[in-house]
Amino acid sequence: MKQPEIGIPILFRCPISLDLFKDPVTLCTGQTYDRSSIEKWLSCGNSTCPVTMQKLHDSTIVPNTTLRHLIDRWLQINCSHGYDLDYFQTVDDSFVVLKHNLQSKESTLEAKVEALEKVIALSKDLPFENCPLIQLDFFQMILELALENADESLNFEGNIMFVEKALVCGLKLLPFSDLGTLNMLKQDESKFTNFLILFKKGSFMIKKSLCHYIVAISSSLQSKELLVMLGKSKILVQELVHLIENKLDGYEESIKALSALSSVEQNREVIAKENTVKALITYIVNAPKCEYRSLFGLVMAMKTIETLLVVESAKEDVLDHPNGISEIVKMVFRVSSDNEASESAMNCLIILCQDFMNAREEAICCGILTKLLLLLQSQCSERTKNKARMLLKLLRSMCNRDQK
Repeated sequence: MKQPEIGIPILFRCPISLDLFKDPVTLCTGQTYDRSSIEKWLSCGNSTCPVTMQKLHDSTIVPNTTLRHLIDRWLQINCSHGYDLDYFQTVDDSFVVLKHNLQSKESTLEAKVEALEKVIALSKDLPFENCPLIQLDFFQMILELALENADESLNFEGNIMFVEKALVCGLKLLPFSDLGTLNMLKQDESKFTNFLILFKKGSFMIKKSLCHYIVAISSSLQSKELLVMLGKSKILVQELVHLIENKLDGYEESIKALSALSSVEQNREVIAKENTVKALITYIVNAPKCEYRSLFGLVMAMKTIETLLVVESAKEDVLDHPNGISEIVKMVFRVSSDNEASESAMNCLIILCQDFMNAREEAICCGILTKLLLLLQSQCSERTKNKARMLLKLLRSMCNRDQK
């Protein structure tokens, strides 16, 4: 029976030899090394700690008995399941070689693409305990490789394939990695610039992958500042809107990305001013209404429009669009009785009808009253029905005021 791949925990490996500790000892800096490795280092005339490079004011080495006991216990548990030290070392070494092949400037492009394919294959078994893919921080390394020399990478077809594979590989590792790693885009201006270049000039596969990274960034409080930076980038927003307007490959991923960027209040004005609302309404008009895949896109588009209606120019874009009000009215009772879509559509109408008489008149002409009454008789949630009652009440009071 094939053994599951379990690697040596990173804390159980000597920073010098990268092998499992046999006799762990600690320096005055608090760093632990294998005795044979650190003695060799010191015998060569070195007077610093290999990891911290601090000057050693005391060259005494103290046995780390606690770590030794932990390693012994770990070996006992795993060896009882049929593993031996050679097995662990072989598994770990293969990952170290894989990482070296990706990082080495001497590796050919073909070898690097092959290494990425191996990582993608290995990631299918995630999560498993002490996985070297995570311990050796493959995610950060692969993302950095994808963002290197973006302009040059996109001038050669082989490089484009490498960037595509690297971004897909990163997405496979992303759920098991530290999302704070994505802040490298904020901390390094060149990486942020390369991210935008990849989005502007990259293939559709690259753009789709980058959309997924934007959604991931929006899900972490650690990367809120980065999300603001991305949302304020006109280049990025224009490219996302362009994909939706022209219904190019990746337009549904673009809607998700725009929704993620819009979740931060500081971004909404920039996003609204790039014709985002008009593009989303046109998408709703043309989207197939019977496909499940499209239903998710419709809901996301409707919620994004609702979010952006805090911006005055977004309200005007709805009113100026020939299908603006009519499509929102249809969404009140159209998307397979989806409560979220209905509520977003009604929230949009509440905002618009409260501010604009022509919005109220058009909504009534488009049959909003009938839609709301049907909704109240349907099996939708009580919350959705309350929203319908609120809109009916608003329309009645505003119409009475208009007639005075």
